[in-house]
Parts: sequence; C-alpha cells; structure tokens
Amino acid sequence: MRNDALFDHPRRHFLRGSLAAGAMALPVLGQPGSALAAEGRGDTPALPASIRALQPVAQRVVPISAGERVQRLARAQQLMERHRIDAVFIGAGTSLTYFTGMHWWNSERLTGVILPRSGEPVYVTPEFERGRTLEQIRLGNDVRGWQEDEDPYALVAQVLRGVGAGNGTIGIEETVPFFRSKGIMGALPHATFVDAWPVTAGCRRIKSPAELALLRLANQTTLAVYEAVWKALVPGMSEDDIAGLVAMAYARTGLRGSADVNIGPYTASPHGSDAPQRLTEGMPVIFDGGCRADGYTSDITRTVVLGQAGDDIRRVFDIVLDAQTSALRAARPGVAMEALDAAARKVIVDAGYGPDYAYFSHRLGHGIGMDMHEWDYLVRGNTRLLEPGMTFSDEPGIYIPGRFGVRLEDILHITADGAELLTPQSPSIDHPFG
Repeated sequence: MRNDALFDHPRRHFLRGSLAAGAMALPVLGQPGSALAAEGRGDTPALPASIRALQPVAQRVVPISAGERVQRLARAQQLMERHRIDAVFIGAGTSLTYFTGMHWWNSERLTGVILPRSGEPVYVTPEFERGRTLEQIRLGNDVRGWQEDEDPYALVAQVLRGVGAGNGTIGIEETVPFFRSKGIMGALPHATFVDAWPVTAGCRRIKSPAELALLRLANQTTLAVYEAVWKALVPGMSEDDIAGLVAMAYARTGLRGSADVNIGPYTASPHGSDAPQRLTEGMPVIFDGGCRADGYTSDITRTVVLGQAGDDIRRVFDIVLDAQTSALRAARPGVAMEALDAAARKVIVDAGYGPDYAYFSHRLGHGIGMDMHEWDYLVRGNTRLLEPGMTFSDEPGIYIPGRFGVRLEDILHITADGAELLTPQSPSIDHPFG
C-alpha cells in the first residue's frame, strides 16, 4: 500500500499547548506573568514543585552530523539508480532539512534543492537569499540565484539540463505545491515527471542510530513533562490551564513542545474538542502531543485521572493497555504492517468493544520521525513489511460516545529481531507513570 505522508495532522494546528496558553494559565498558578518570565533564571514559586523539578535536557541533543547527510545523499542516489530517476527536486519542508540541513518555509518564491543521480546537490534560491542559504546548508555549496524579475522555473530547468536530466525522468518530492510542480513541468516539456517518494521515503523511513537517539530523547522528555503536569493537576483547571502547564514544563527542559488536552466526556473523541472544559475528581484527562530534538519529534498519549478512577474507566484502560502490548509483541521484521493493527484491534473487539471500528475508530499508528505523521501507516490493507529501523506510533484507544475515552500511545521501534517502545508503557490508571 502506498503511504503518502509528511503532513502534520490538522489537529496539530489548533493545539492549545502553546506559550500563549501557558500565559493564560498563570492566574490559576498564582502570579500572572511571573513563571515564564522567570524560567531560565532559577526556580519560582509560581511553578508547581513537580514542574520546578524538571531538568534541562537540551544539552543532550546531538545534532545530525555532516557525515550522515553525505550518507543520506549516497542512499538517495542509490535509490534513484534503482528506480531510474535522473534527478529529484525537493522544496521547502522537512525533506529539505533532512538532506541539506536547511530550514525554509513555503512561499511564492521558489527555494529548493536538486539532487542529481550522481554528483553534488544544486540549490536554487532567490539571489537576495544566497547568503542565508549558504549559511544553512550542510551538504554541498553550489547555489544558483534568481532575481525578482526572472523566472525561477527556467533556472530549475537549466540546472536539470546541466545534470543530464532535461529530457529524462525527474522526481518531484510529494509535498511540493501543485503550482510549483506545474511550473517545473512547464519549463521542461520533454522530461518525464514522477513522484519522488521511493527516494524520500526510501531514505527517511529507516532511522539511523543518531535519529533514534534524538527520537528517544524527545519521547523521554515528553513522558517526564506529562508526569510532572499530572502531579500538578487540581480540581477546577480548564483544558487551557493544563496545556499551559505542559508548555511551562517544556520550557524547563529547554525543548519546544505542546499537548492537546481533553477532559471528561471530551476524551470520547479521538481528537477531542474545542469546547470549554473543567477538571473534577474522577474525570479522565488525555494528553496528546510532543516536542522536538534537532527536528525529530515525539508523540505520546497518556490517559490519567485526578483522584480515584471509576471501575468502568479502569476496565477500559486495562483493555487498551493489553491492545498496545499485543501490537508490540506482534512487531518484528518481515511482518506485514496491517498485522499490528489486527493484533491490537482483536483485543479490543474480543473485550466487547466492537465490531471493527465501532469504538476503536482509527488506525493503530503512523510513522514518525521529523514529521509527527510520516511513512508508513499501521492499518488494515497495508501489506508492506516491517524493517529494522522503522518507527511508528502504537496508539490503540476505546472511545465511548458521551462518556469517556482512553488512549495510550508510545513510539514503536522495529529492531533487528523484534521491537521495543522508546518509553515505558503506562502500567495502570492508578499509577500511569509507574
């Protein structure tokens, strides 16, 4: 099954776990404006003790090396040879960062890199951005600039002809906007254009030891943040108050992160609600989000309860935990991706929460790396086989409309002979962090 990817999920655009939300939470904490302003200059009584206890981790981030980027280009060129692609165009986005180290935004002005089947990459950018482009790139130094009154697509075509691809097969990275792809195709009417995903996904879906270390650090940091926030919950908090605590907790660690927070009956929707919510004793709370370490993202979901959980929540939690464990046990190289979804779904359906998608209403998981959602998907119909180095979310859930939901999510790493989670599982609703 082809897995188009690389777009963060739409819900990520309305997460309330931002610094702005953190500022909104400060009146609950007692001293408006003081906690974030004082962060970084020592402890402040405006922060709960559990959050003050968090330690900085940013100094533990080991960036991707220049040598690894050279290896990535070599791998991409091997895949271009295999798939008979003469060159690949990559525009602004995470694939640009992955191969070159550049961080760029999509705008009407074309900036991108051309990876030829052999030789060094070539960058195309507005001439006035030449200096900043050279400042950022970590692979090669061939930058071609275009002036504001010139056609950037003509320049791209010139570069592609120069690397021998003008009449050949050119791959376009899958997140390049249509208007830009159309411009490049119009400038090279005799070339053949294909989707570059066999190259981009072929490189990015298998994580190196350096990438895994960054993913592990990001996920461990998220788990520590969630635990600190859980210990700081008090009745009457809103979802924005809690998301603000998450933001302030991340500020203590030195990594940027956020969480979508939902309370009580709003946990019965997998992506929650924007409706105002307040926390009371016995209500479930779902945290879902992550942070970044050198561009690599975490994605963890925890379901917790303030005070004592009811028997119904306790039972559903245990079923979801069993489903997550079942998927973990099924995961190993050579197994079809759909088998993990089937393993988790069987536990939930056999426990009476079926049939099929009735209560576990989404796929088991998604690939993760530099994008929170990327190749591949653990879903029925995806017969692609697992390989060592792949990483996915393992996130089963049960959602009971009008009442509550439970979801548990950790990141699954396929090892040489099995699989591991990058963070410890949540063992029980009473002790969600062990």
